[in-house]
Amino acid sequence: MNVSLKSFFLTTSTCLSSLVLAQTPIQKPANKQPNIIFILADDLGYGDLSCQGGKDIHTPHIDELFKSGVRFTNFYANCTVSSPTRASLMTGRYPDLVGVPGVIRTHEENSWGYLMPDVVTLPEMLKKSGYRTAIIGKWHLGLASPNLPNERGFDFFHGFLGDMMDDYWTHRRHDINYMRLNDTETDPEGHATDIFSDWAIDYISEKADDNNPFFLYLAYNAPHFPIQPPVEWLEKVKNREKGIDEKRAKNVALVEHLDDNIGRVIEALKKSGQYENTVIIFSSDNGGHLPSGASNSNLRGGKQDMYEGGIKVPTCMVWEGKIKEGSTYDQLSLTMDFFPTICGIAGITISHEIDGVNLLPDIFGSDRNVGDRLVYFMRREGDFYGGLCYYAVRKGKYKLVQNTPYEPFQLFNLEEDPQEKFPLDTDTEHFEILRYALSQHIRKSGAIPWQKTISNKKHK
Repeated sequence: MNVSLKSFFLTTSTCLSSLVLAQTPIQKPANKQPNIIFILADDLGYGDLSCQGGKDIHTPHIDELFKSGVRFTNFYANCTVSSPTRASLMTGRYPDLVGVPGVIRTHEENSWGYLMPDVVTLPEMLKKSGYRTAIIGKWHLGLASPNLPNERGFDFFHGFLGDMMDDYWTHRRHDINYMRLNDTETDPEGHATDIFSDWAIDYISEKADDNNPFFLYLAYNAPHFPIQPPVEWLEKVKNREKGIDEKRAKNVALVEHLDDNIGRVIEALKKSGQYENTVIIFSSDNGGHLPSGASNSNLRGGKQDMYEGGIKVPTCMVWEGKIKEGSTYDQLSLTMDFFPTICGIAGITISHEIDGVNLLPDIFGSDRNVGDRLVYFMRREGDFYGGLCYYAVRKGKYKLVQNTPYEPFQLFNLEEDPQEKFPLDTDTEHFEILRYALSQHIRKSGAIPWQKTISNKKHK
């Protein structure tokens, strides 16, 4: 490695560190701190919204969110799969730096993550500033103490602990019920999307007269497989889209059913008089699952891939009176950035190390926090992947990709080749810079345990 490359990396790292350790809080609204709702879809395809160009899908309520605030045009999930991205949202860090390089599953022998018990979480930060904190829906960051939602900063939990549901109606995983109301097992009836929305509406209604603002993390299971839309929604799609493939029809119907439920939640906000003082963020935890009929538009790949289709996700943020309607944000940004961004919304200064960047100054044009960032993606997984890791790293228009542990790295110019069809020559300075930067990140993450340590056995 030559001196210039090392200097580049050190300069980049220093700049990023200064950004994450010196977050500039946004001034609080004149009335009170705003409520914050983070809506997370599960496996939503980049092209599976009508506002994202989907021709066979109708999503008017989510479309309205994208029109009402800022659309992120260059936004990425922190990983190709669920748990790591959720860990990044909750901590503001790369997932492998908090012990979640892969999927946390219900079977311990096939679980590839363990959220560090001592890492600071977003709801913990918000509680210190007077927020009520709630998660409704899918947790997916631990099945037992000390990594249950109520132990990681949430006042209220009504949802599902596990990695996925084997059935949207029975809500079981491997014949085990992971539905909880705080720490109490519950067994509700109905489609999971409807249930989570009903609980969110109840929570919003209950908080209408609360003097404290709330943070609601509404994490849907849809449209994650198995693709099980209600029958009436499937028939509606089939009647409208003549000749549509059965698998595609089910995925479209499940997303449209999700859209309708999000519309119900937004309507509850408006009816309770809380909409004007509520920040709403919408995103997905990774790209769409192609075998389940998802569409990632013209992006290459899907869920589990390091190509754009696996990590680029539709994202928007609405803040009435603060963020201009119909605006766009084109800078490279990731799920972990919402940790400091939400803290900025709440007026909270962050004093501990994080990897995310507060996007508000950049969005509002008061400062440029983001710039030409160097960012990493990784995943550790079993089965086909053999417990090995695979990676991507990006800076500016250049992206280095290893799509499985058994493939060589490929270099792409995303500006000229957004579909990643034409790998560049790897005998270049760009390749060397990105490969060296990645090696330094791997060294750092290699010191982080991703399974229970002996000292944590007591928490069983």
